Amino acid sequence: MSELAEAVRDALARLSLPDGGDLVSRDMIRALRVDDGVARFVIEAPSAAIARQMEPLRRAAEDAARAVPGIKNANAALSAPTETKAPPSLKIGGHAKPQEGPMKPPGVKTILAIGSGKGGVGKSTVSSNLAVALARAGKAVGLLDADIHGPSQPRMFGLTKRPASPDGKTIIPLKAHGVTLMSIGSMLEEGKAAVWRGPMLMGALQQMLMQVEWGELDTLIVDLPPGTGDVQLSLCQKSQVTGAIVVSTPQDVALLDARKALDAFATLKTPVLGLIENMAVFVCPDCGSEHHIFGHGGVTREAERLGIPLLGQLPIDLETRLAGDAGTPIALGDGPMAQAYAGLAHRLIDGGIV
Repeated sequence: MSELAEAVRDALARLSLPDGGDLVSRDMIRALRVDDGVARFVIEAPSAAIARQMEPLRRAAEDAARAVPGIKNANAALSAPTETKAPPSLKIGGHAKPQEGPMKPPGVKTILAIGSGKGGVGKSTVSSNLAVALARAGKAVGLLDADIHGPSQPRMFGLTKRPASPDGKTIIPLKAHGVTLMSIGSMLEEGKAAVWRGPMLMGALQQMLMQVEWGELDTLIVDLPPGTGDVQLSLCQKSQVTGAIVVSTPQDVALLDARKALDAFATLKTPVLGLIENMAVFVCPDCGSEHHIFGHGGVTREAERLGIPLLGQLPIDLETRLAGDAGTPIALGDGPMAQAYAGLAHRLIDGGIV
């Protein structure tokens, strides 16, 4: 800034404001310059309403600048930040609305449901890593976290922002690691519980399927809540689900509930594409010995008994857990677990499912 401009700035600093401070200390002077003895600057008011009341101050600022030795004339303009209206608030969790036809988002080729008979078997971890693996294989992938009461996908993808809704009706989903993601966990404050009955769950599912701009997707993976409740019923009855994958650990207790999930999909006439045995084995990182903490081969035998494909056997892996907690799914890497998920993804692609 030139010496003349500095002198003008000092003169403006001597103009006190009615509510305290001055034009300079309140950081209201913009674009101050002096050309051929003419001082030009902008006074930015806090709001348009205040700017309309500042004409006397604008004239006083011009007079103060003209009084500076070496200044022939002064031109000051009033300005204010552009006033923008906040986007309409989108309410999630109302009752489902009647609609014609099935809940099939436009542009989505297939819907793939990932379910389990009980919680704690790693279904959400499988869903997130399978989505990433398919995206790395060149597929356009979306992931709908339909576990309304226990959404975990935002954490697994490292997302903290809230999806935008420019008109209060359409939801712009978030994107991370090549996957388009929608979760009720991104719509509520962290730690806020969704204490909803069945009709509200169905309404939320309808909104997250049909009001989200999913775009053109090869597949939309739906991470279902555990069990066989309202969300499973609504999804399979009211949308065109291509097929379901059931995740279970090898232990008998988990298989008891997995059989119920399989029976539920059969009752709802949703094809079961295969089973995934998660936490199949623990490999000691020190000695390399294998330990079957949750039993051995239970899911394999169940798949053979039912004539359903066993899509994969995934070990208990510390790095998988750490990667999920850190928001960077293990399928993003190149290690054994990433290769396992890549193999699972290619099996679905080669089978024409995705």
